[in-house]
Parts: sequence; structure tokens; C-alpha cells
Amino acid sequence: MRNYAREHQSDNFIFGIHAISEAIEAAKDIEKVLVQRGAQNEQIKGIVSKMKGLKIPFNQVPLEKLNSVTKKNHQGIIAYISPIQYASLDHVIENAYSNGKDPFLVILDRITDVRNFGAIARSIECAGADAIVMQSRGNAMIGADAMKTSAGALNMVPVCREENLKDTIMHLKSSGIRVIACTEKTDKLIYETELDGPLAIIMGSEEDGISPEYLKLCDALAKIPIVGKIESLNVSVSTGIILYEAWRQRQAGSK
Repeated sequence: MRNYAREHQSDNFIFGIHAISEAIEAAKDIEKVLVQRGAQNEQIKGIVSKMKGLKIPFNQVPLEKLNSVTKKNHQGIIAYISPIQYASLDHVIENAYSNGKDPFLVILDRITDVRNFGAIARSIECAGADAIVMQSRGNAMIGADAMKTSAGALNMVPVCREENLKDTIMHLKSSGIRVIACTEKTDKLIYETELDGPLAIIMGSEEDGISPEYLKLCDALAKIPIVGKIESLNVSVSTGIILYEAWRQRQAGSK
């Protein structure tokens, strides 16, 4: 059978109706799809319908945006293919328990900078956390830059892509996993917060922090002390600090 995907690919994206249809049928992990706004092609409409059913993220964009990605005949649709295979959150949790350890997760809320994302993944792998959990929309796309910055960590740390982060947080809580927000909107320090046991730590957007609706759902809020004049740390640095405080507490609790 003719391989349209191989003929219509470049770096981390593929283009064209047949190539993208093949990728969807082959259950490839697709980061996101760009669809020409107002496209009347029935095949594209069929692809959009499939993507909705499979919860594949897609954006409707002007033709100019598609043309800026590739000068080739994209037929009004471009898909970015993930270099990693996404993991099932429930499987990650089950695996942690089956290996005799408490689940240790990091939830990322709108981390859009790919280098921050990669650096966070590196810290997560080094600190022994079990997985990254993120919403399917609004986070950095996992591509070459994120993979490089992670120093290989994104090949080792499971990444769970969830449709609705609010529902995911509620699911974790109902599963007995405490959800802690790392935020400046509290007086309680991370060193005064219990970070052992089944745990998920939320790290928020570089610009806006953690969404207020998620803060309300958390079991506790904890902050990293700032003693200098600059009011905040880079999110990847903050993640590393709280991860290793959690690691310290978990090591102490296991003795």
C-alpha cells in the first residue's frame, strides 16, 4: 500500500489529507492538527469529526498560517506528530502501587515554553517522580526543542495527556492521591507541608500561575520562600526545588 505519510512529512509534522488520515488510522500520537479555517472539503470534515471523537487537539487557522509551516501542497491540513508515546494515567498509578511505592506525579498547568517544559521533565526524572500530567490543550508542544532540553528525560518519564485537568484532579483525589499546589498565594512553606505519601504537585503557568479553579480543588497550597528582591523563580527551577523537598520527605518517611 502506498505510504502517504512517508511521502508527505517534514521533521515533526506531516501534511495532506491522505497522510493525516493514515496517521489517525495507525493511532499515531498526534500533538495537534492545524486545519484551514472555513475548509469545505468533505474529507477534511471527516477528519475533523474523527479528531473530535478521538479527542485529538486541533486548531482552525487561516491559510496563511498553514503556508508559513510548509510551502508544499498541504491541502488545508497539517499535523504535528509527537516524538513520544503518551501514557495512561491509571496505568501509571497502578504501576507505582504494584512496584510497592506511592504514586508521585507532577501536573503542569499551561507550561507553554518548550525549554521550561524540557527542563521540568529532566528534574522530574532525576527526582524519581512517576509521570508528567498535562491537559491536551494549552501546554508546550513536545518537539525537538523540548526533547533536547530534557536531556533524554522525555524518553524515560511517562507523559499523560488529559482532556480535562479539573476532572483529572478530582479523579486523583478520589483515588487517594493528595494534590498540592506550588504557589505564592499562601503563607505555608513547602518545608512545612506534607509531601510524602501518594502525591501530585501542580506547577502553574509562567505568566499567570495555577488557575484559580484548580487551586480551589487542592488539598494544600505551599510556597517556596523568596528572600531576595525578585518576586518569583523560573517555573523549572521551582519544580526542581519542590520535587527534591518531596524526595527528602519521602526518603525520611521510608526509614
